[in-house]
Amino acid sequence: MEFGDIDREREAELTADRMLATCWTSAGNTVPGGVDQRSPLPLLERIEAAARAGFVGVGLHSVDLDEIERTYGLNGTRSLLKDHGIEVVELEGIPGWWSDEPASDRIRRRVLDAAETLGAQHIKVTPDDRDQPWTVGLWADKFAKLAAQAEGVGARLGIEFLPWSNIKDLHAGLHFIDEAGHRNGGLVIDIWHMERSHTPASAILEVPLARITSVELSDAAGDVVGSLYEDTVHRRRYCGEGTFRIHEFVRALRLVGWPGPWGIEILSEEHRAAPVQAALVRACETARPFVEAPI
Repeated sequence: MEFGDIDREREAELTADRMLATCWTSAGNTVPGGVDQRSPLPLLERIEAAARAGFVGVGLHSVDLDEIERTYGLNGTRSLLKDHGIEVVELEGIPGWWSDEPASDRIRRRVLDAAETLGAQHIKVTPDDRDQPWTVGLWADKFAKLAAQAEGVGARLGIEFLPWSNIKDLHAGLHFIDEAGHRNGGLVIDIWHMERSHTPASAILEVPLARITSVELSDAAGDVVGSLYEDTVHRRRYCGEGTFRIHEFVRALRLVGWPGPWGIEILSEEHRAAPVQAALVRACETARPFVEAPI
């Protein structure tokens, strides 16, 4: 498979130290996989807090799109983002994207519409976190189709490997992207999943830049507490407050040419309990020394 040159004109405008607050970092007291994943916070409060903290990008989840559209409209939301200096938008949350379920199809169309109107740079999807038997070829075809649809609205499509899913690590993710074979599809590389899948940062040096759609930073204790899922959604730490080799991770990505932005994804009971402004300031300021460090 050959990957074409990726148009990174907008990314090239970003300096290497710019950061994006992923959707869960600004969502407040809600958790992935919870009974109600919607953010209890108004979007305006989240955007204002992110901008004041120093982020130039924000992530939004599909579960919040109904409320966002009712309150601001998608065009109004785009203006809101622009007015606050938010240059990069990430969308995520298409459950069962590999299936033909009508509910998944509706969410897919909603996310694609939002990506086009908001000018999202990338869309993030995840594998099957139940790790059920699957057919790689069928999934690859579905991913390629979705990648083409994302390209049609001006966004890249990235899949985030998860150690407890059917796509468990960087190498499995690369193999899957290879199978899909679409130039607009790539990987979300999250340091938490790299560390918990026992993949060294040096493995990133084997990844072509064209296959990376987004990058996420966080930290954690050396030992997993509970299941991997419980550990990742309840006990992540701010950058520099755990054992992750963040400097090595960032350096490897810079060596392959990653221009930013750097997604900051903090999921923890402590983070969710804090006021959103204070939480985002801490998330941004603790990550800054790592993304500003010279190679």
